[in-house]
Amino acid sequence: MTGIFRTPFLTRVRIWLAFSVAIVADGLQLSLGPSGWLFVDQAIDVVAMCLLSLLLGFHPLFIPTFIAELFPIVDMLPTWTGCTAIVVALRRREQRVVASAPPPPVTSRDDVIDI
Repeated sequence: MTGIFRTPFLTRVRIWLAFSVAIVADGLQLSLGPSGWLFVDQAIDVVAMCLLSLLLGFHPLFIPTFIAELFPIVDMLPTWTGCTAIVVALRRREQRVVASAPPPPVTSRDDVIDI
């Protein structure tokens, strides 16, 4: 269960797969129409959220997107694609900050005071 909350390193393949999942989910919901089929829209949302969490790591922005998809007209918008774009941009910025941060100073055992 902790694997879904861990933030994986973003690669081009992960980003490409995440956008593919989001576009397919939004496309399927658009093709079903505003009324959708009985629980099919919700199943698509659950699958999309799980797959995106596995590919990009869980992000709190997935929750409001999932909730917004419960409303009949909102599910006609490309919400998963938009959410994926925002999460990818945030994750890339996080990775840039971590990569540019200087390494922590190395301390020898002699510098550590045992209490």
